[in-house]
Amino acid sequence: MGLRKFKPVTPGTRFRVGASFTEITATKPEKSLVVSSKKSGGRNNTGKMTMRYMGGGHKKSFRLIDFKRDKFDIPATVATVEYDPNRTARIALLHYADGEKRYIIAPEGLQVGQTVISGDKATPEVGNTLKLANIPLGSIIHNLEIHPGKGAQLARSAGSYAQLAARDGKYATIKMPSGETRLILVTCLATIGAVSNSDHANEVLGKAGRNRWIGRRPRTRPVAMNPVDHPMGGGEGRASGGHPRSRNGVLAKGYKTRSRTKYSNRFIIEKRKK
Repeated sequence: MGLRKFKPVTPGTRFRVGASFTEITATKPEKSLVVSSKKSGGRNNTGKMTMRYMGGGHKKSFRLIDFKRDKFDIPATVATVEYDPNRTARIALLHYADGEKRYIIAPEGLQVGQTVISGDKATPEVGNTLKLANIPLGSIIHNLEIHPGKGAQLARSAGSYAQLAARDGKYATIKMPSGETRLILVTCLATIGAVSNSDHANEVLGKAGRNRWIGRRPRTRPVAMNPVDHPMGGGEGRASGGHPRSRNGVLAKGYKTRSRTKYSNRFIIEKRKK
């Protein structure tokens, strides 16, 4: 995995920095694990635009990813490492010993031909999935569950990872990618290693057209709008726009929106860094 800096042959490639794709081993996805995905263009079921700046983009097929890793004690061989247009991380195709095929989020360092396994018998090696109760303290983990059996919800994007800091009774202390420290049940599953494609954050698209291919339309700055369109709009000349706030008037910088009575507040030991 790495980055590729393009030569300035055109204005679009002058500043472009893209992925090298050296880790990709297959160009076509597994047919049985692909479903069609429909774009909404930001419109709801009545055709009204409810999300702005969405629309267009290249056609994509959705790859079904196994976030539960619930085939316990059955070894699987990594057949391919593939690109997924729907996420920042790479995905890996597993061929299980019983013949089933599944996609997983590929961790950093996962190689074709490697064997991975999930369950209580698994060893804490890259790609293996275990309960937090069986993972050594200090381990780097990803694809972390919040509720046992629900499937991974945390640390799934490119380059992200959490760290198992401590265990006490039925709870484990986890250092989250955001910097937050919180308690999670030791019966929840997590996968060893960090998520692949850590260089994704350093990619530069190079031109506005590449944003359109992704499905993002041009964004209008609130200070350039009229007062009827946004609280920061209007004013004579180049007015600053006042306090940064959303279209609905919610302050954007420093204003806390988390509920004080949220049930999971009791599990947070240390809040994320500002």
